[in-house]
Amino acid sequence: MSPKKDTQKPAKSTTANNKKSKGFTDEERAAMKERAQELKADARGGPRAKKDKADGESDVLAKIAAMQEPDRAMAKRLHAIIKASAPALSPKTWYGMPAYAKDGKVVCFFQSAQKFKTRYATFGFSDKANLDEGALWPVAFALKELTATEEARIVALVKKAVS
Repeated sequence: MSPKKDTQKPAKSTTANNKKSKGFTDEERAAMKERAQELKADARGGPRAKKDKADGESDVLAKIAAMQEPDRAMAKRLHAIIKASAPALSPKTWYGMPAYAKDGKVVCFFQSAQKFKTRYATFGFSDKANLDEGALWPVAFALKELTATEEARIVALVKKAVS
């Protein structure tokens, strides 16, 4: 054996060509941070928590106002449609998106195309929505524009979701 000590070499990168990891995007990390803040606000007790719940609509309207067109116009219209067709739902934010809840549980939500840099906005439903139909049913819809046809379908889906 040689008196010389073996020295360890630094581990080589396992990523090809030193490319970035395929982990969460900046937008996904931001949504998770927003969700953590929402959960903290919901967990607060006392009068502050009641104030935060009362401000759910103002939080949703602020999120909508921050959106780019055409998503802002669609989100405003969806907000009005949901409030009119399902008054039992309470506006709140969910992962930084406008959402509507029943008994504190999100039933439906609007995700702008800019949120995760997608080519279309999404109107979706959580597992709390009463949309079960057989072994397969839709839970999210791509939304490029709101015409009378889409609005009528959304009204019917939202009413069924809260029934």
